[in-house]
Amino acid sequence: MFPTRTQLIESTRYTLLVTAALACLLTYRGSLAESFPMSGELLNKTEQEHPGFAQERIASWEKLISHYKNSGHQQKLHVVNRFFNKMKFVNDRDHWGKEDYWATPLQMLTSNGGDCEDYSIAKYFTLRKMGIPAEHMRLTYVKAIKLKQAHMVLAYYSAPDATPLILDNLVNEIQTATSRDDLQAVYSFNSTDLWLVKQPGGEQHIGRAGRLSRWQEVIARISSEQLSYHQ
Repeated sequence: MFPTRTQLIESTRYTLLVTAALACLLTYRGSLAESFPMSGELLNKTEQEHPGFAQERIASWEKLISHYKNSGHQQKLHVVNRFFNKMKFVNDRDHWGKEDYWATPLQMLTSNGGDCEDYSIAKYFTLRKMGIPAEHMRLTYVKAIKLKQAHMVLAYYSAPDATPLILDNLVNEIQTATSRDDLQAVYSFNSTDLWLVKQPGGEQHIGRAGRLSRWQEVIARISSEQLSYHQ
């Protein structure tokens, strides 16, 4: 999965992607809200705003979190990956009327769809809610070589120097990064840090408590949702 330096240089498009991403970095000094209060009031409100099966999807999400909260990391990864991969893939333009929009887990559940960023973000926050620390996970931007386009996956690290496991909406089976030669890593981030891939098996940490503008926006929306849930 992780590219050689030559591969990164050859991929001009993704070099530009990284440059643009770094230009959007904002400093984040607050603490990241990791909880998702889900009350009967919230479920009723969701049903009113999104009639149909939205309430059922959120109830199933809450049940999954509660049922597997005390399970091991591996089981959590598999159940969460399966849960979200069943949802519909819809590109941002068709789904949200925007070229690039990062949805909250609740937005993805209520609308019953999303793109690669939405799958990865939903899995990340669900696993955080289930007790997996942020330092074990990274949202990773990659080049999907066969598709010839940018893509996002969630990477899980059992230890800092371990080969990560990849949770991907394109492939239902969780595989090691070394098995995913169809993906070329560009950069990754989690709640607190950002890394740039530099060479085979190597990376450069480029800031603590920093994040991308899209990441800031989705965090703000999650916080807003939490406030509204308590009203």
